[in-house]
Amino acid sequence: MYMENVEKLESICQQILKLDIKMRSARFINARGHLDAGGMKDGLLSLEAKKQDEMMFMELALRVRMRHEFDTEFGIVHFSLSYRDKVIVMSFPLSNDDVLLVSCEKDTDFGDIPFKILAIIECIKKTPIKTF
Repeated sequence: MYMENVEKLESICQQILKLDIKMRSARFINARGHLDAGGMKDGLLSLEAKKQDEMMFMELALRVRMRHEFDTEFGIVHFSLSYRDKVIVMSFPLSNDDVLLVSCEKDTDFGDIPFKILAIIECIKKTPIKTF
């Protein structure tokens, strides 16, 4: 079961990376802030060091849990987008506070990309990611 789920998540990451030539990464992060699947697009280097990755993943997992506080007032979060100086970062909350983290080049036309990603992940959005 473990390998099947990882293979499915890796396949989803590859679909996402193919959405646009300027996609940089697609990664599934579990609720504890650990990488379960995915990574950088082949040939690209991460802008942050591996240790910073771990901190970013843990912070992201915490942020996803904290956003539930406003679900009653505003509805659930489908995705969040950060437009930064060097990169665009999108996060997609999944069940059990797992999250899909996606990045693309700053000059990407990101208008429809998050909605295409939502369509790709719809099959797993409500199902907990069990990779171990």
